[in-house]
This record gives sequence, C-alpha cells and structure tokens, in this order.
Amino acid sequence: MSAFQRVKSALHNLLRRESVERDLDAEVTGYAQLLEEQNVREGMTLETARRKARIEMGGPEQLKEEVRGARAGAWLETVWQDLRYAVRVLRKNPGFTSVAILTLALGIGANAAIFSVVNTVLLRPLALPEPDRLVSLTDAYPEGAFVALRDNLRTMEVSAYRDGEGLNLTGRGEPIRLLGTAVSANFFSVLSVRPELGRIFLTGEDQPGKSNVIILSHALWQQQFSADPNIIGHAVMLEGQSREVVGVMPPGFRLAAANPEFWVPLSLNPRTIGDYWGTGFMPVIGRRKPGVSIRQAGSEALALLPQVRTMFPWRMPDALWASASVVPLQENLIGPVRTKLWLLLGAVALVLLIGCANVANLMLARAAVRAKEMALRAALGAGNSRLFRQLLTESAVLAFLGALLGFLFAKAGVAWLKTILPTDTPRLSDVSMDWRVIAFTAAAAIVSALVFGLLPAFQSSRADLIAGLKTAGQSTTSVGGNRVRNSLAIGEIALAVMLVTGAGLIVKSLWELSKVQPGFRRDSVLTARLTPSQPFCADALRCGNFYRDLLDRVRALPGVANAAVVNILPLTGQVDGFAAALEDHPSDPRAPAPVLMESVVSPDYFATLGIPLLRGRLFTAADSAVGSAPIALISAATAQKFWPGLDPIGKHLKPVFDQAWITVVGVVGDVNEYSLAARLPDFAAGAIYTPYGNGAHASGRHGRSQPVDMTLVARTSNDPTALAAALRQTVATLNNDAPITSIRTLDTVVSQSLASPRSTMALFAIFAVLALVLGAIGVYGVISYGVAQRRPEFGIRMACGAQPSDVLLMVLSQGLRLTFLGILLGVAGALAVTRMLASFLFAVSPVDPLTYFAVVLLLGAVALAASYVPARRAMRVDPMIALRHE
Repeated sequence: MSAFQRVKSALHNLLRRESVERDLDAEVTGYAQLLEEQNVREGMTLETARRKARIEMGGPEQLKEEVRGARAGAWLETVWQDLRYAVRVLRKNPGFTSVAILTLALGIGANAAIFSVVNTVLLRPLALPEPDRLVSLTDAYPEGAFVALRDNLRTMEVSAYRDGEGLNLTGRGEPIRLLGTAVSANFFSVLSVRPELGRIFLTGEDQPGKSNVIILSHALWQQQFSADPNIIGHAVMLEGQSREVVGVMPPGFRLAAANPEFWVPLSLNPRTIGDYWGTGFMPVIGRRKPGVSIRQAGSEALALLPQVRTMFPWRMPDALWASASVVPLQENLIGPVRTKLWLLLGAVALVLLIGCANVANLMLARAAVRAKEMALRAALGAGNSRLFRQLLTESAVLAFLGALLGFLFAKAGVAWLKTILPTDTPRLSDVSMDWRVIAFTAAAAIVSALVFGLLPAFQSSRADLIAGLKTAGQSTTSVGGNRVRNSLAIGEIALAVMLVTGAGLIVKSLWELSKVQPGFRRDSVLTARLTPSQPFCADALRCGNFYRDLLDRVRALPGVANAAVVNILPLTGQVDGFAAALEDHPSDPRAPAPVLMESVVSPDYFATLGIPLLRGRLFTAADSAVGSAPIALISAATAQKFWPGLDPIGKHLKPVFDQAWITVVGVVGDVNEYSLAARLPDFAAGAIYTPYGNGAHASGRHGRSQPVDMTLVARTSNDPTALAAALRQTVATLNNDAPITSIRTLDTVVSQSLASPRSTMALFAIFAVLALVLGAIGVYGVISYGVAQRRPEFGIRMACGAQPSDVLLMVLSQGLRLTFLGILLGVAGALAVTRMLASFLFAVSPVDPLTYFAVVLLLGAVALAASYVPARRAMRVDPMIALRHE
C-alpha cells in the first residue's frame, strides 16, 4: 500500500469511525459464525462447536483491538482518543485547568510579545533588495571625506545621509515644520529602491545650485497634498524656496528609526570649508559589488583613509580615522538596542520557565490524587507507554490552550510595547506578529508542554498498582514525589530571585538617575522650538533682530520673569561642536584635537535657567552685536580639564579650521548638556557657550553661519503651560513663517530624557512581579499539598499534646527551608547574570549589596506569607476528624 493510500485509509477510519466499528463488529461476528459452522460440520454438537470457536478466536474485544492496532492509521485513532479523553478530564477540573492555562498564557504571551520586537528589529531582514549586500562604515564622516570615499572606493558604491533635516512648508496656509533626510544623489540607487511615483535623484543633484528638488514620503503626499497623482513636476515652497517634486516613495519606506517626511539632496559645497570638512558628520552606507566580501570592502576602506586625511585643509591627527571597518547595514542600525532586547527576551523566558515549574507542580499534586485511576487503567492492560502518552497529551492540550490565549495577550502586548519603548528604537513602527511569531509561539507551547509535562507523566505512568488500588480514591505521595515538588518550588524561587534582583538594580539605577541635579533649575520654565526659514535668516542682522524682538515681547507677557534662546536645549541628546585648539594646553599632534560641545545662547540664558557664574562675567547685549570680539564662557569641568590650577579668564581657544581666537571671559557651573547620565557625549571633552549673533558662529567666518533654529526658554511665576497660547500669538505677529515645532515644559524635557531607562525598568519590573507572584504560588502549592498529605500526622501530634503553635512553626519551617535554598541558588545565579546589566545601570554596581539584601527580604516575606495560609489551616486540624478520616 502506498503512503497516499495509507493516509487516505487512516482518514477514512478516523472520520467514519462509527461505520468502521459497525463493520468490524459484523466481521468479528461473522468470523465466529464461520468457525462455529465449520465445527458443526466436523460432527460437534452446537454447544461444543460454539465453545471451541470462541477458544480459537479468542475474546471478541481482544480481537477487535488487534485489528484496530493492525489497520492503517491506528496511531491517528489513538491520538484522537487521547485528545478526547484529555479534554474530558480537564473539563471535569475547571479550577486546575483555568489556573494552568492562565499561567501558561501569561508566560507564552509575554514571550511572544517580546519576540515580536526581537524578530522585527534584530532578525527580520531589511525590506530592501539584496539586503545582505548592504553595508555600513562604522564611522561618521564630514561631507568632504564622504565625497573622497565615494569617488575612490571600488569594492562598493557608497552613499551618505543626514537625518533630522528640518524645512518649513509654506504657501499652504499655516506654516508646517517638516522633518526629513538629506541624502547624497545616489542614496536610492545604492539601496536599489524605486519610488511609487516619479523618479529618484539624478547624478549631480547634490551639487550647489542643482539641489532644489524633493522626494515626498507616501504619508506626506497623502496628508498635505491629498494624494494628488499629478504631483510630479509641481513646485512646493520650502524655506521660502521653490523645490520641484520629482518623486513619491512607497508606504513605509525608511532606513532607520525615524519616519522621514521627505528626502532632499545634500548640498556638497567644497567652498564652505567649515561645513564641508569640519561639521556635518554623516553615516556612510554602501552596497558591495557582486563577489566582494565584507572583509575586502573593509580592507579597501582602511587603506584609503590615509589619503582622505591628506585632503583636509588642515593637518588631521594621525589617530583620527586610524581604523575603519565595514559591517552589515542591519547590524549597524540595530547595534544600540541589540543587548537590551536580548536581555528582555531572556528575562521573559525565565518567567515562562517559572510558569512551567508551577504547572508541573500542580500536575504532580494532581497525579497523586489520580493514582487509583492510573492503577485501574494499568490493571486493565494499559502499559506504561500508553499511560505516559495519555498524560503527555493532557499537557499538550493545556499548552495549546495556553498558547492560544497567550497569543491574544501578545497582540495587546505588542501594541503596548510600541508605546513604552523609546521612539528611536529601530523599526519599532514595523513591529508586527508575522509567521515567525506564530512559529515561535507554537514552539514555546511545545517546549512548555515538554518542560512541565514530562516529569509528571513519567512519575504517574509508573504508579504502584497495588498501592494505588488500596488508596480507594485518597491521594498518595512518596518521598521521591515530595522531593520533585520541593525541587521545583526551590527552582521557582531561585529564578524569581534572579529576575527581581535585575529589576531591583534597574529601579535603583533609575532612582539614582532621577536624583541627578542637571545643573539648572527645571521648575516653571516653558520651552518652545522656533524654526524660521533659512532665507529669512540668511541676513544675520534680520534673524538676530527677530529673536531680540521676540525676547522683549515675551518678557513683557504677564507672569514671565525672564526669557532667552539657545540653539540646543540640554538633555535632548543633540550635539553641536567643533574640534578645538586651546591656548597653553599641550596636545599630542598625533592625537585628535579635543572636541568642545558648543551652545549658542542669548545673554539672559544663564539667569533664566539658574546656571551660576563661578568666575569672570556673563554675556551682555553688546557681545551679541555683529562685529564684536568673539568671546565664550566655559563650564567649570572644562576649565579644570584644560587649565588645571590656572585662571582660565583671558585664555583663548578656536576651531582648528578657524583663524580668529575666542577669548574666555567667564566660567559657569557644569550642566548635563547631553543626558542625565553623562554631561557630555563620549567624544566631547568640554562645554563652551558663545553669544548668539557673534562668537564662534559669527556670519562669514569660513562659511560658518549662526544657527537658525533656536529654542526659547521662558521662566514664569505661575503655570508655564498657560503661556503657550500667548507665545504662539507673539511669534506669529513677528514672523508668520516661523512655526513652533514643540512646546513643552523643562520638567517634561527632563522626564522625557529618562524614557529609555524608564521603559527598561517598567518591563523588568513587570516580569519581576510575575515571577514573584508565580514563585509565591509555587511555594503555597507545595506547602498546601504537604499540609493536606500530613493531616493525619498533625491529628496524631495534637492528640498527643502538641500545641497548634507547634504545628504552625513546623509548617512554616518547611516553607522557609525551601525559600532559603531557593534564595541561595538565586543569589548565586544573579551574581553571575546581572553583570550583563552593567551597561544599563547608573551609579549602581551589578553586585549592589543593598539591592540584594532588599530582594532577599522581599522574597523571604512573600514566601513566608505564602506558607502562612496553609500553616494556619494545619494548626486548625481537629484531631478526631483527622484520625477518623484516616
């Protein structure tokens, strides 16, 4: 019989079971009659012939079983029987079934939700043609260096981009600030993507005078241009300049976390020396030529760097870009979140493991009650393998139902994760539950069924037949069974200790981070990001007058105590700066010049934010006048770093590509400019403040212009949010084409800077609470089962004079022993595992003794509470009732 015929026959036997059984009954009856008739023909009496026929044939039911076992699809029929029986058994025990399914659903659902993020961010290939050939250079390069790489690399074609390009859309009612990406002309061709409408950028459109073209995102095309199919070739007004729409990208196209609303060509102008060689450091991506390995591409890029350094208009230190590497593009994009996501997946896997141990303990306790059932089935001929398969089928049904409910939990969890995870998480908006998540959920269900089902099935299938029949329905236990249940409870506590310790460390880290004094007063300050158009601010005097008039009018508003503007608001993660030469500071010519993070501010900035002056003087209105001498204030840490033991007032510094020196006129208190965890980014060695309108950004010096976009900060004597409407009116009065892109309080800015550590803490805390609850349930289950088993013993002890308090202490001591062993193992595991959290902690050691001590106390208290309830039940046992029941 062919495989197809066997499958067909098996399905027929299963789907038409009643008909097949009737045919089998008829066949067995007919066979018995044939034997009987043959015996009669041989001269036997009817009674003798019938008796001999039955002996020859054997028992009818046994014969039927042999036939069923021999026919095609017998295994399928057996599985179907096991499933039906498992469902009936579980329906008869709704309490046990509900608890087991809910426990598994929480564990499987949490795992599926986190895996959905891991799958999209880390595992799913980029939705681009031949993504395995796309690479990223691990450094960022200024425009001039990128052009040199683009023109000289032969193993790959490279492109560059700069996210966060802001343009004002005007001419369509109220001005709208759009955020997009500036790219080299070959950006889309390197990625091998085509627009939905129109074309991509042409070669040379990233050159000065040729870059007035734009490609729209699908969302912007729909929202602002009503999905006009004839948009190609039309002009839109951006920053007061006309740009021709040449393309519309398909929905969902993006490279990293940001959702750009447009793409414009870079303006690669070698005449602006400062911008071309000194600023605008950009990521460089590439597509390897066919047959070129990543190692070959990296070797060529490394060999080319010395030549690139010689192209700079000033001598570059030997240590700058001394090495280069080429990595897969996806690996580079997800690098910052890789460790965090794997840790979260590991943590939630521990939750599922605790849940499986809990269900296994429930099934072991239930198996003891079912000892008589197993013994009777064994006595009726069921072998160990048959009993084992039946019990494992029950576990599979529980796991399947838990996975179904868990999948629903996961769908809600994914939506929640999108709101709690930081918005800069790569590809976060693409997270969805695809076939990989379904496969993962199914695999989690299978593994869970094996983890929590194998041991109970193994023990129950080897039930003591005689002992099981003697119990007459009472539950039985054994030393081995108790040891297994105790071991599972200890394991649950140990895993819970590890998770709660990790969560405790992160919570304490966030607490320490929230206590950091940022160096300024955050209360009662409203901030607003202002974005005048580039043409408006091309005239430095006009732009300066706009901000000065704005500050005068804002200060005149009711409730405003002071106001100022700054190019980069502290704690926003944005950076502006330059490589500096410093007077009287010895430097190694082979090492990179120190980078100073620069903030351009109006004179009242320090008074508005309460940043103290430590030495020298602050800025005045005269310092902001165009043509005034370039001056700067520096932070206390910068003064100490570059001029230790010296008076920094009167010292000089300058950008390495500039000629004019900047004079230090004052020292102010240190401010956490970059984040609460770090005052400055890793690459910055100091902080400098220059006056808006002149200073390091004075117009015309080597093509470096003063910043256009500024953030207004206004200190108020009442609720700062009440100022928002008046502020919008004031800005519109002065410049109707200068939209306000963001209004929020400084308190909100500080709070949002904690978004990433807060999301990590929230997830770990949730997992820890689940682990804690499941661990407590595990201890409660073991102690409660032990109390039920020892009721006669407690009755005898109390009949012999034991006090209820003695029984209480006896039961509590059992729970505390389990807890002590679990905590001991958990602390050892936590000491080994929590070191992986070091990069997520601030001012907290991975082996922080206070956290470990708190976790031990917490787990001890929870376990004690879980043990107390069954202990109270034990001390109330009536000796006579317990002995009579026995």
